[in-house]
Amino acid sequence: MTPQPPRTAEPAGRRTGRRGGRRGGGEELRVPEAEFTSYYGRPVLKPPVWKWDIAAYLFTGGLAAGSSLLAAGGQLTGRPALRRAGRVTALAAVSASAVFLVKDLGRPARFHHMLRVAKLTSPMSVGTWILTAFGPAAGVAAIAEAADWLPRHGLLGLARRALPPVGHAAGLLAAGTAPALATYTGVLLADTAVPSWHEAYPELPVIFAGSALASGAGVGLLAAPPAQAGPARRMAVAGAALELFGAHRVETRLGLLSEPYRLGLPGRLLRTGRLLTSVGVAGALLGRRSRVVGVLSGTALLAASVATRFGIFHGGVASARDPRYTVVPQRERVNARRNGMDLPPGPAAPPVL
Repeated sequence: MTPQPPRTAEPAGRRTGRRGGRRGGGEELRVPEAEFTSYYGRPVLKPPVWKWDIAAYLFTGGLAAGSSLLAAGGQLTGRPALRRAGRVTALAAVSASAVFLVKDLGRPARFHHMLRVAKLTSPMSVGTWILTAFGPAAGVAAIAEAADWLPRHGLLGLARRALPPVGHAAGLLAAGTAPALATYTGVLLADTAVPSWHEAYPELPVIFAGSALASGAGVGLLAAPPAQAGPARRMAVAGAALELFGAHRVETRLGLLSEPYRLGLPGRLLRTGRLLTSVGVAGALLGRRSRVVGVLSGTALLAASVATRFGIFHGGVASARDPRYTVVPQRERVNARRNGMDLPPGPAAPPVL
């Protein structure tokens, strides 16, 4: 006879099975603890190949969007300092975004190739076209700020008179595409198989929209005198509310998948972002007449946006590296279907290879 393995009593709380299913009684068999390992040395889920430049791209894209909204606010309310700072920063930030994106793609021609198609179901394709629309508009609006430096007569004098209205139209066009620029990167991350990004699909666009508004407000507080910084202060409050709400949700709503946002480097970055956001908003509201407090508040809001974007980025990467964050939620969904919970019936999804 084939020797039988030793039988042990199972500790309380473990899932058990009984030998001799149809017969009464029987001895309990111990179920071994699940070990989350890779398949043949390969990870369950391939971690993102993106590096720090994509995390920086998340920040600069949001900064460009927030700055263009700040510029539009300054334009519509007659605050030239806000308008000028917002337009120049938007152009600088979207230029940096293009550099980071091309660096990740490896060759500039790959960006051009993405313009051959427009696929509404692809966040990457939509984002490419958003950048293509936003970039030239932000550039024309920023160039228009140089109109006062041109001579009053001759051909350049004609350009001096034509640039302001053209710049106003371009600034409003850039501001019109800014909300899409600020949020599409959140949709892009949530569209991946990375567990803590994918499950946070309702919150990531909210966080990125709030971060964009807060960073734009930071530019306004840094560049404009207190008398012109009213729109920037209101942007700071709105952006902080969205950012703090979204960050709290991803750290508490996702169950096990919230863990990567609370631990290690991502946790430290997100906590730092919350602290700096709170400090920046408090300074913006309490130091309305102080130029120094305004500068410090603007710096805090910009630093908070950097910390938040990098925290979200590293949190997703951490969740992809640990197979527990892929396997456990899949098993929970399978068990929920079996137990007839409020989840749609259907076959269990196989582990992602």
